Parts: sequence; C-alpha cells; structure tokens
Amino acid sequence: MAYIISLMSENQHELKYSKIFIFWYPLALTWIMMSLEGPFLAAVIARMGDVKINLAAYGIAYSFGLVVEAPIIMLMSASTALVKNNFSYRKLMNFTVYINLFVTLFILLIVMPPVFHLIAYKILRIPAEIAQITHVATIFLIPWPAAIGFRRFYQGILISSGLTKVVAYTTVFRLTFMIITGLVLFNLTNLKGAYVGTISLSTGVIAEAMAAFLLARKPIKEVRKSEIEENSDLSYMDITKFYIPLALTPFIALSAQPIVTLFLAQSVRPVDSLAVMPVVHSFTFIFRSLGLSYQEVAITFLNKNAKAYYHRIRNFAFMIAAGSTATLLFITTTPLADLWFIHLTSLTRQLADFAKAPAMIMSLLPALTVFISFERSVLVKNKITTPITIATVIEVFIILVTLFTLIKISSIPGAVIAATSFVIARLFANAYLYKPMNKSIRAITT
Repeated sequence: MAYIISLMSENQHELKYSKIFIFWYPLALTWIMMSLEGPFLAAVIARMGDVKINLAAYGIAYSFGLVVEAPIIMLMSASTALVKNNFSYRKLMNFTVYINLFVTLFILLIVMPPVFHLIAYKILRIPAEIAQITHVATIFLIPWPAAIGFRRFYQGILISSGLTKVVAYTTVFRLTFMIITGLVLFNLTNLKGAYVGTISLSTGVIAEAMAAFLLARKPIKEVRKSEIEENSDLSYMDITKFYIPLALTPFIALSAQPIVTLFLAQSVRPVDSLAVMPVVHSFTFIFRSLGLSYQEVAITFLNKNAKAYYHRIRNFAFMIAAGSTATLLFITTTPLADLWFIHLTSLTRQLADFAKAPAMIMSLLPALTVFISFERSVLVKNKITTPITIATVIEVFIILVTLFTLIKISSIPGAVIAATSFVIARLFANAYLYKPMNKSIRAITT
C-alpha cells in the first residue's frame, strides 16, 4: 500500500490519476455491466427446470459462441489504435465487414447437424441429454458474433474520441434488452433455461450494436473530416499483418474452452463441474473485466504521449490489480460467497459449496488480467502484435497440459483442476510478455 501511495505522489506532467480514472471508469462500468449478464442468466436458468443440465448446456453453447466471436474481439483495440481519418476509417470498416461475414459463416457451419454431432458427441463427448439442448441453444447465438464485431468497431472510435461515457450508454442498452428478454421468456414461455439464456444474449448485443452505431455517428463525422495524416497510407495488408496476431490471441484462448469442457466431462464429479464452471467463470469475470477495460485506456493515453504518460498509466494498472484481486479474494473466503452463489445465483447448497474452491483459486486472475492487458497495450501502441499471440499459445498449452496431467493422476474435482490450470497458465503468459514489453517501453520512453 505504501508503494502505491508513493507511486501516486510522483510528478508525471499534467496527466493526473484523476484524469485516468475519469476516462477509465465508464469503460470499467461497461465491462462490469457485460459481466453481469452471466450471473443474471445463470440465476434465471437456476430457477427453471433441469438446473444442472440447462446450466451445463448454456455454458457449453456460450463457449461455442465465444470461440466464434474470438476473431472480432480485438476490433475495439484495432479501431482505437488505427482509425485516425476518413481513409483509415473506410479501410477498417470494410475489414470489419469481412471479418463479421467470416464469423457468421463459421457459426452457421458449427450448428449444421453433422458438424455439431461430430464436435459434441465424437470429439467433446458431451452427455446426450446436454448435447441436444446445447445444439438448439447455439443456434440462437447465430447473430451474436457479427453484432459484437460491429459494436466493438464503433466503440473503438468512441474511445479514441474520448467518449468513454457514451460507450457505457451503449452497454446499458445491451443489459436492458437482455434483462427484459430473459424475464419475458422466463415468465411467459415454457422454453428450456439454456434457450432463454442464449436468446437473451443475442437480443442484448443486437441492441448494443444498434446503439453504438447511432451514438457514434457524430464522432465518425469528426474522424472523417480529420486532417491527421497518420495511417493515410494504411493498406489492407497492413491491417491484416497488424490484426491477425490480435485476432488469433482470443481465438486460441477461447478455443480452449471446448477442450476444457472435454476434460471436465471426464473428470471427478463431471456434471457438477460442468454446471458450476459457467457460474464461477461469470462471477470472477466481473473482477477480471476491470483489467480488460484498461487495455484501450492505456492504448489511448500512450498514443497521446507515451514518454510523458507511461509511468502514470503503469502505476494505475497496479492499483486496479491490487484492488480487484483483494476484493474478489475477500468475497470468496467469507460468508459473502453464500450471498452470491446461493441467494443471488440460486445454486443449491451442494453446488454452491462445490463452487467456492475454484472461485477462491481464480481470485488471482483479476490482477493477472490487468498485467497482461497492460503488457498488450504497450505492444499494440508499437504495432508489435506477434508476441501477444505467442503468449496466448503458451497459456493455452499450459492449461491443457495441467488439465490432462491432473485429471489423469489425481482425484481432485474437475472444476478445481480447471481453475488451477487457468491461474498457472496466465502466470506463464504474463512472464513471457514481460521481455518484449520492456523492449517496447524503452523504445517509447527514450
């Protein structure tokens, strides 16, 4: 704590921590609002029939959606970093359309019965009663990836224009429409819980994409009138070389989700593990989202004046890391855990007790997420994106090796093993990025 206070007292030109906070907190609220989707929908599903089966099916369908969504996740960072004028706007907009078309075709391929049956039954070996519900639930996610692609592109422009509060407004639309859809379907239909979950997700992101488009019209006009020369010669090849490593990063990471599902299905207490991991993941994501929200903040300020602003941007990252992990650890080790898992999420006592151990272990992830987001922002500022992909490959490799080894040789429940593997793997990824980040720091601060 003394170290953090001393950091805050440093004189770093006119960039104050209050200015960083004012810029960052709307984005943090945006991610927190998105992170509340999972707990809300899990709570709805937990109040419907066949709780374990529907929670598991929803979690698997959601992981499929995340894999398909992966190539467009970094469009916000790309838009924030690259869109400077009319020329770069048109180039990246066209690029966004092509990627959205690709991910839509990808999810259509996955839900084709022969393909889905191969993935679900032959490869992942999902129990039949869960796989059947998962298939229909995934179909309801078809519009989800492209909607996310467009809204992230527009939100990146809002961020680079300094309109982070407007980004939060778009997410209010998302959360509102998602909640309304979930409650209406819960009260007025007999749909399975997993279907209610994925329909609500798709409705929410479509509403958010439309809101982002409407609210970004003015800053887009300003960008297109800009006389800034930077990126005026940007080609599709330049964008591709810059973006492919970024796109591969979440794709590789999220592609591990179905594989994790495969291991959980073969672990000790498989159904319990499949049921609680979506709940634990969504709960811890609330705190990890604080780190994820910081990446575009760091990129924006480093773009303005990397040499003058670097130390303050770094120090603020330390503060977020300490606060987010300490808060999550406190909740998971006190009776507040019951308040969340039983009273808010409506898990049974048995499932709630089972969820506590992996949640405690994953309390370290918020801090590690802040650090890796900061490392990535420095590299993106310097248009060095390949190490980001390599770090993700290392992370996924460690996850899979740890899962395979511990599930084969131990009797530890699958959820605990999965949580442990996530933390160990993120540590390795952070360690790998430290060297290229340090090299980039020297380049932008000297």
